[in-house]
Amino acid sequence: MNKMDTQEQRQQESTKREHVHFIGIGGYGMSAIARVMLDMGCHVTGSDVARKELTDKLQKKGAHVFIGHRAENVANADVVVYSTDIPKDNVELAAAKEQAIPLIHRSQMLGRLLNEKKGIAVAGAHGKTTTSSMIALVMEKAGADPTYIIGGEIMDIGSNARAGAGEYVVAEADESDGTFLEYFPHIAVVTNIEPDHLENYDSDFENLKKAYRQFLSQVKADGKAIVCVDDGYVREMIDAQQGSVSFLTYGIERNADYTAANIEPGDRTVSFDVLHKGQLLGRMKLSVPGMHNVYNALATTAVCLEAGLTFEAIVQTIIAFRGAKRRFQVIGEVNDILVVDDYAHHPTEIEATLEASRSTNRRIVAIFQPQRYTRTFFLLDAFSKAFKEADEVIIVDIYSPANDPEIEGVSAAKLVELIRQNSNEKARYIATKEEVVAELEKLAQSGDLVITMGAGDIWKVAEQFVTVLEQK
Repeated sequence: MNKMDTQEQRQQESTKREHVHFIGIGGYGMSAIARVMLDMGCHVTGSDVARKELTDKLQKKGAHVFIGHRAENVANADVVVYSTDIPKDNVELAAAKEQAIPLIHRSQMLGRLLNEKKGIAVAGAHGKTTTSSMIALVMEKAGADPTYIIGGEIMDIGSNARAGAGEYVVAEADESDGTFLEYFPHIAVVTNIEPDHLENYDSDFENLKKAYRQFLSQVKADGKAIVCVDDGYVREMIDAQQGSVSFLTYGIERNADYTAANIEPGDRTVSFDVLHKGQLLGRMKLSVPGMHNVYNALATTAVCLEAGLTFEAIVQTIIAFRGAKRRFQVIGEVNDILVVDDYAHHPTEIEATLEASRSTNRRIVAIFQPQRYTRTFFLLDAFSKAFKEADEVIIVDIYSPANDPEIEGVSAAKLVELIRQNSNEKARYIATKEEVVAELEKLAQSGDLVITMGAGDIWKVAEQFVTVLEQK
């Protein structure tokens, strides 16, 4: 074959590349899939309402990103991908339907990738992003070359997705809207189960638990369900499906296949012994703090051993894990004031994050931004009891999307009132992020840990406050 023939063949192959268009390409979940599709050689386009760091990264990788949603953006696409957050009257959705372009949900596209290989799907109310990131990092550094699609950027890698040549695909399995039922994994992980996102389950926790049971029943016949036995609702799953699903368990408080002992917290670290069925495998050290990360590491260990890695390889690689973006992410340290940001937006996550903060032996100034009126309504009492470990608590106004309207009697001020009664009398309400930054200038002192928490844009407070400290 001469040079011209080779060039012509490449041109023909390039014209055959599948053109995938993403509506809302800048979200973590969507951008992760888009990045993998780019790595696989697809022609990727997408749109979003504004430029973001993730859209810039995708453009550098070769995606064409449109700012703003317009009908012409979907032109010539072979398939259009959308997420649950996209309104039904979106102009690009309408254009795709009008042009008979196949429309698939983000979870269905992820399902295509995960189900075709040995999928590792991580589900649970909390810990999905960190656990899936930890698994992906360990497998990559140990040479397993996985494909991974994560809902948050892995700090050590600087990306939230990659198409690898190995046989495993690591991904989060999102229970929030039931889309995790698109997955038929080789290994399913369930970290914990809690009554969240009930607005998508007819306000009935039993419906959410049924969805988890269905998810576990979809594990392939030669696969494993790796679950945290310390969680009572997870134990219900095991009891209900014993015999029909092959389970491996992990935990700290109860007997499990994988457990941790002699746990020693440090300043932004934790170390512990790992045992398998009572037999010591060895000692492990993490470069992230908190008991919740011990659980995440136990799940990672179980998964990676099932995937054929050695315990020695896991120990050597897991110490490099420094978290996912917005998971106890250090934004800066100026004049011995440590500023951290975390995605914690549920009472259990807040408690775990503040417990990890306490291990630094610093005074804790916690700033929390509630997300969604519906979540705040359902979990108001639990939120009010979650701030015991903080020395100072600031609550800002509720951050909520347009499809989550205000609920009478649910407000940040009401939450502060209940926090004062139930967990921390030093809680106070400050409406805006700008006012919080100004207050932190007066409040924060050397030796403090200032931590912002929430799923909205509260991270801006952490970044702005670090800038103020640096300028001073």
